[in-house]
Amino acid sequence: MSASPAIDNPTIDALDADQEIRRLRSMVEAMLVEAKRLGASAAEVGVSRDIGLQLAVREGDVETLEFNRDGGFGISVYFGQRKGHASCTDTRMDALRAAVKAACEIARHTAEDPYAGLPEAEMLATEFPDLDLDHAINITADQAIDIALRCEQAGLHAESSVKKTDAVHFSSHRGVRVYGNSIGFCQGVASSRHSISATMIAEDERGMQRDWWYTVARDPSELNSPESVGKTAAERAAKRLGARPMKTGSMPVLMVPEVARGFIGHLLSAARGGNLYRKSSFLCDKLGTEVMPNWLSLRERPFWKKGLASAAFDNEGVRTREHDIVADGKLESYVLSTYSARRLKLQSTGNAGGVHNLQVDSAQETLSFAQLLSEMGEGVVITSVMGQGINLVNGDYSRGASGFYVKNGEIQHAVEEITIAGSLPKLFKHIRVLGNDIERQSSIRTGSLLIDGFTVAGQHHQD
Repeated sequence: MSASPAIDNPTIDALDADQEIRRLRSMVEAMLVEAKRLGASAAEVGVSRDIGLQLAVREGDVETLEFNRDGGFGISVYFGQRKGHASCTDTRMDALRAAVKAACEIARHTAEDPYAGLPEAEMLATEFPDLDLDHAINITADQAIDIALRCEQAGLHAESSVKKTDAVHFSSHRGVRVYGNSIGFCQGVASSRHSISATMIAEDERGMQRDWWYTVARDPSELNSPESVGKTAAERAAKRLGARPMKTGSMPVLMVPEVARGFIGHLLSAARGGNLYRKSSFLCDKLGTEVMPNWLSLRERPFWKKGLASAAFDNEGVRTREHDIVADGKLESYVLSTYSARRLKLQSTGNAGGVHNLQVDSAQETLSFAQLLSEMGEGVVITSVMGQGINLVNGDYSRGASGFYVKNGEIQHAVEEITIAGSLPKLFKHIRVLGNDIERQSSIRTGSLLIDGFTVAGQHHQD
């Protein structure tokens, strides 16, 4: 771990979070009063303000350097079951009043929606634990550039085949958001997010390959060192040299954690209320049924300290809770906002805005990456996927991919220009084992997944 440089710089550290939350709460309360004055039976307001720095360097030069100071708000008003919404980035009082008036005019001309409205008061959060989400980084632009250059230099010196950089990025953002409604809820949260990423290019007589790596955290002191990020990106790129297509066939696939979390994300998408009430999900009417192996569970963990998606309440003020979305393979909960819950005749799960961290748990023994390769025998390790070949209605899955061909439990060579395909409902049930190589730099924490039942399509036969 590397500690962040600490010097005074008002550009990055100028946000007084407590003071800003108080200011934004006053703004929210004023808008709610104005909405009531204009005849709205209910209203809700979300306001945010962010400051940040992002930059990119390539081959020793600064390509981009941007400071951001952004803010904005959105208001929804209800006239009975009629809803109107307006948003704006101008937070002056005249603009606020104009937005409230516009939302009210829209509501008056909107058809009634029996499911529209604020959450039930008893669903709102009443406890607000400190989740330790806001960590300033005191840094100048020159120091941020130096971090990126150190990352790049480490990558360029890590592997003899790596001579070029596609880009190295440094990003640091802090912000506050306040949500309030006309049934007595008004709360604010401050948070930060800092990251370093690098994409390196390796080249030899067999061609050119690129790969990347990153580090991200709420607390800058928990970032991996820039040198380790550059070195890892270079090593990954070098390992990809000599990549070629492979034979077509049905075989197991081993998804590394960065890919596995996206795969798990497809199940979360299918469990979202909007897809369910539109009948656009293969999980329609599947509550209480087995959707994964009986040793696997997916648990929402909204109260992780410094978690990248931690929250005490969702985007509607509904309290979050720790609970199983999948327990022992059975789908125990959908992912619902107030509106989607009403459409489905269920209760909100506190997921307006998404899932607040997810932990993938195994009741059976987890394996190291080397053990996973041995367990697989022959197959393909998938390190990246591309394309949008996901059909959540019927579960069809088909994506371009690259990675490594494995035989006799050992990596043989890199592969590219392959397609992995299957049926998501079947693939989720065919997860064979979970790895213990858990990736913690994400709101979805999972190890590698060894999955049977994929069709891998390549171009050439592999001896």
